[in-house]
Amino acid sequence: MPLPDHDLMLAVRDGDLDCMGELFERHHGPLYGYLSKLTGNRAAAQDLCQTVFQRMLKYRHTYRDEGNFAAWMYHLARRCASDHFRRASSAPAPMDPTDLEAHADDAVGADEAAASKDDHALLHRALGRLDRADREVLLLSRLQELSFAEVAGILECSVGAARVRAHRALHSLRDHYFKLQKDPLT
Repeated sequence: MPLPDHDLMLAVRDGDLDCMGELFERHHGPLYGYLSKLTGNRAAAQDLCQTVFQRMLKYRHTYRDEGNFAAWMYHLARRCASDHFRRASSAPAPMDPTDLEAHADDAVGADEAAASKDDHALLHRALGRLDRADREVLLLSRLQELSFAEVAGILECSVGAARVRAHRALHSLRDHYFKLQKDPLT
């Protein structure tokens, strides 16, 4: 039976650095996906992902016994992304929909698949148009499926504020999506 993330991180904190490899294997993909969507830049996301794991090792002594590993990891990732944006002195670039990987379902007809792909591309373009704070709260709460308590801890706000921010961000995403749906060239 594999050890839970929390126990692995406690072992890393206590000096068993081999356990970091297991944590990396488990969380590299989701963390990369989060950072890729947050930054809109795959190369930067890969670099940031490595930085997050380096910081996990460097700051392993800050991990607490009652801590939640995923929340702690995304908190570090958020800080790394903030440092990246501060250094770059620019907002995240909108993602190019042609650069996204399509996951076609073989059971769906070609016309339905094309429509779904178009909707997916519009959704990613709309996500790219959100400001960084709105995109971040949606990525954490919806795509990474963290609880609002975990999101609140990462964003350093109350649970109620995290819920409100997610709700407003979702409405903003919907507005951008419908605007793009009406006029895709905007």
